Parts: sequence; structure tokens; C-alpha cells
Amino acid sequence: MKRSKFTETQIVKAIKEHEAGRKVEDICRELGISSVAFYKWRQCYGGLEVQELKRLKELEEENSRLKKMYANLSLVHEALKDAVEKKL
Repeated sequence: MKRSKFTETQIVKAIKEHEAGRKVEDICRELGISSVAFYKWRQCYGGLEVQELKRLKELEEENSRLKKMYANLSLVHEALKDAVEKKL
């Protein structure tokens, strides 16, 4: 999936400007995006504050790290289980 050239903070700022009363067309023209892209941003990031967004990213990274740890431990567990079965 193509990464956006805008950070999440910039996206939230653009959404906040729209909520403050600025027109979507003006925001899109300034940022060089389509109105469809803006509305997708609003669907994903609408209602989030910058602090909440940072916390969400931290939780996603932690979740990813924990999933990798679980996968590694599961692999080691299976390998040890196979080694014990072969000895018996």
C-alpha cells in the first residue's frame, strides 16, 4: 500500500481546520490532494486528537512486537515438543 506523503499530525490538522469551518476544496487545493482523499482521511482520523493518535500508534507498534514475540515463542515451543517426542 502506498504511504502518504503527509504525517498523521498534518492529516489531523487538516481535519480540524475543516471542522472549524474551512471549505474542503480550499484545504484540498492547499495540500494538493483530492476531496476523496480528504474524506477518507476524515473517515479514518475523524474525532482523534494528536495525543490520541500518538497513543494509538504506540499501541499498534506494541501489539506488533508482542505478536512477533508470541510467534517466536510458539515456534520454539513446537521445536522442543518435537525434540521430546523423537526421544521417546
